[in-house]
Amino acid sequence: MRLLIHETSYRRLQAEITALGPAVEPLVMGDSGAVTLNGAPVAEDEIAAEAAWTNKDVFFGPANRPFMVALLKSPALKWVQSGAAGFDHPVFGQIIQKGARLTTSHGQALGMAEYVVAGVLDVFQRGPERRAAQAARKWERLAFREINGSRWLVIGFGAIGQGVADRARPFGARITGVRRSQDPHPSADRIAAMADLPALLPEADVVVLCCPLTAETRHLGDAAFFSAMKPGSVLVNVGRGGLVDEPALLSALDKGVPGHAVLDVFETEPLPEDSPFWGHPRVSLTAHASGITSGQDARNDELFIENLRRYVAGEALLNVAAPADVLAG
Repeated sequence: MRLLIHETSYRRLQAEITALGPAVEPLVMGDSGAVTLNGAPVAEDEIAAEAAWTNKDVFFGPANRPFMVALLKSPALKWVQSGAAGFDHPVFGQIIQKGARLTTSHGQALGMAEYVVAGVLDVFQRGPERRAAQAARKWERLAFREINGSRWLVIGFGAIGQGVADRARPFGARITGVRRSQDPHPSADRIAAMADLPALLPEADVVVLCCPLTAETRHLGDAAFFSAMKPGSVLVNVGRGGLVDEPALLSALDKGVPGHAVLDVFETEPLPEDSPFWGHPRVSLTAHASGITSGQDARNDELFIENLRRYVAGEALLNVAAPADVLAG
């Protein structure tokens, strides 16, 4: 089985891949786009990868385009492991259309969950006002909100949403998870459906968007959604920018409902310099960085190696994306 892998990833995982024996033949691509097999160069039309490991070494480096071209031109392609949790990029739809399986990663879920809780704590504890008082050398005693007893509505209750719940509940938060399956979950006090949102939004102190971007969820956060939110509530978006109708959110923030938005993702990235989000007093924003943590790479690598072992052994893969969801996105 020929595996297309970036040179940086291969150096990091060579021992684990070698341990799987001759069943795996690594096709190693460097930043230039050149590919080698056992040190010998391989022409683009001879790559014929059966599997590929696409992670940040590919996504954010100069080999991105040649890697994806080689992957999509491989007639033997059967499986791609992604280092991302989402699958809304068009390349993932092309992978599915080739008849290959796509598996996703949740190595960033732990860090993203910490980011959400940290963002909400900063808002509840009036972090911006505290920092302004310090800068002004003002001895100002500011009362703040407790998480204890607050109601959190977590829309998208997969690995990220469950991670948020597991970190907020010890503070005393009450969690409602929103997902397709209505089976109870130990991390939530209640599981609800998307259809329940109009009744749930007015009760929620914190609303967290961590669902995939699909045809169903695009602009889920619209004018009606925001007008139903509780005064003083906090919106957190760590899913995708397209989950939110941005003009509608800006208008809602100007009216004070929600009271604050913690935003890590936007419809246009990088966020344009003239975007009103930069200077809005009710917005805390970051540059799509909630999952960039010290432990993300190791967790993603661990999942990839486990799935590679399973693939070689003919066992079921972990985190297989539903083709219909990928194509809909």
